[in-house]
Amino acid sequence: MKSDTVFKQAFNQLLGLLATLPTGQALPSENVLSARLGVSRTTVRKAIALLDQRELVSRVGKTRIAVAPATPAAHFPVTETVSTSEQVENQFMEWMLRADTKPGTLINELELAREFNVGTTVIREFLNRFQRFGLIEKRRKSGWLFKGFTQDFGIELFEIRQMFELRSALAFARLPKNASAWTKLNAIELQHHELLDTIDTKFHDFSDLDNRFHRLINGASPNRFIDDFYDIITLIFHYHYQWNKRDERVRNAVAIREHLDYIAALKSRDLEKVNSACNQHLASARTTMLEAFSRK
Repeated sequence: MKSDTVFKQAFNQLLGLLATLPTGQALPSENVLSARLGVSRTTVRKAIALLDQRELVSRVGKTRIAVAPATPAAHFPVTETVSTSEQVENQFMEWMLRADTKPGTLINELELAREFNVGTTVIREFLNRFQRFGLIEKRRKSGWLFKGFTQDFGIELFEIRQMFELRSALAFARLPKNASAWTKLNAIELQHHELLDTIDTKFHDFSDLDNRFHRLINGASPNRFIDDFYDIITLIFHYHYQWNKRDERVRNAVAIREHLDYIAALKSRDLEKVNSACNQHLASARTTMLEAFSRK
């Protein structure tokens, strides 16, 4: 990950933290911010300097005081805060969603590389991860064939997702108050409110936000095996079921509100509330998925 990507990611997280502070309250110390954001003190100082420049904080001695809430425009775009591999993943998923990609679609490495502005090797490595699950097949001289998947495949994978995410959500609620995940959760909560305010014209943007939200939760309980096929989970639950275009704006608005309830439960640290919010949201996702299969 490039250093400027780390900085931009830390700055966005710092904006999320700033949003939780009342005007006039001091920011935590550089040491505390470094631990909470998971970055060096040098990166923290650079991020605070930008807050100064944008007049979102003021200097009082050696401390910084919150003076103004951040606007959506203050954040660096998501595409500038993720690694190349993550960008390719997000672009590929958006390509599938917006192009209304169906089973039987041919995927051309060179065309995708040009569209995503990356090398063909990066595209090939990404597609290879799907091949072993039987969702994409390599064709000689004709690129890749997207084969799709069955309802049974989706249900089986959903069962794994549900077990793992509930475990992760409960682990998230037990994180110490100074864990960087809470700052990231504040930032992503703000993005949910911003998207809900513009849902009529930006409802397609929910796919990326949904993906990042669930990855944040699952990050509280790392598991190399789950991480290995989470891309497949993303494909099915965050993109595939949205090929059902009926009531997409309404469904996404409902899902955003469920996310906000989920976030509130996590912040409460009440494990019963977390269990309830997690299961309710995943049950809705499962219903949406099954409805999509029934309308294919």
